[in-house]
Amino acid sequence: MYGATAGEVGILRFEAATNQAVCGVLPSEKFIPEFLYYYFTYKKDELVAQAAGNAQPNISQVKIKNTRIPVTTLEEQRRIVTLLDEAFADIATAKANAEKNLQNARELFESHLDEVLGSQADDHIATTLGTEVDLVAGFAFSSSRYSNNENDIRLLRGDNIMQGYLRWEDVKRWPMSDSAAHEKFALKEGDVVLAMDRPWVKAGLKRAQMTATDLPCLQVQRTARLRSKQNLSADFLFHLTGSQAFSRHLLDVQTGIGVPHISGAQIQDFKFMRPPLAKQAMIATELQKLQEETQRLESIYRQKLTALDDLKNSLLHQAFSGQV
Repeated sequence: MYGATAGEVGILRFEAATNQAVCGVLPSEKFIPEFLYYYFTYKKDELVAQAAGNAQPNISQVKIKNTRIPVTTLEEQRRIVTLLDEAFADIATAKANAEKNLQNARELFESHLDEVLGSQADDHIATTLGTEVDLVAGFAFSSSRYSNNENDIRLLRGDNIMQGYLRWEDVKRWPMSDSAAHEKFALKEGDVVLAMDRPWVKAGLKRAQMTATDLPCLQVQRTARLRSKQNLSADFLFHLTGSQAFSRHLLDVQTGIGVPHISGAQIQDFKFMRPPLAKQAMIATELQKLQEETQRLESIYRQKLTALDDLKNSLLHQAFSGQV
């Protein structure tokens, strides 16, 4: 009834007690439990929409008790439950397959990425990121001077850095009139940026590459900017920071428990094999094409997952509006 799990439904298969956070709908000779389970699953969004409270949504017992329920025979209830059980089992199988295909697409790209970047070819040179990039940590811009004026300059914070792209929703800005004083922290097209606090989450490493549409932009503290020197391609650097080897390196050296953190020195310590510039360009082009194809496949599988969820909702609607 409370919080993030408000509206979730289950069937209890053993005797138990609960606190006030759960509402129990007791057995009745008028309904079979599975019929009520599917009905309240169908009604979940409606109940949650009526929940009181902002930080902690609360579905009251009164609203649950006042929920109108379709009355039908036990035989009809069993028929509907049987149909939904069969359909939902098929949908669950289809979702599992789509999720597996989604995972396979990602793993295929990551495997190829590590294979290419980990090559020990004779023309590759052992080096470190510290040798090949100019690294700058962001500046502690005072939040009291943040601006919401769209004509002011964007500020890149760790919250803006996602897995391979930048998110500019709710972006903070800095007065354009004061931007020249912070030229050292002005980002350029091709720069690779990393979140230094909680750099790795379940979705992957928080890193991205600046594009022309992201500029102008100033870099805030707790982010790292990696700018390629003359012997390293910016696009090659971007793919290098997306490798499992780089993520493993950061996971091994990050410090802190509540908020894991990496330092500029730890980033610079990463060792890798650097191909010649011409070969870097070929590798980056190949990886970009493969990444675009992987993203296309991921988009297809996500659309399938969304369609399957929509199908479940459609079946529930049909079941409880007399259309089954």
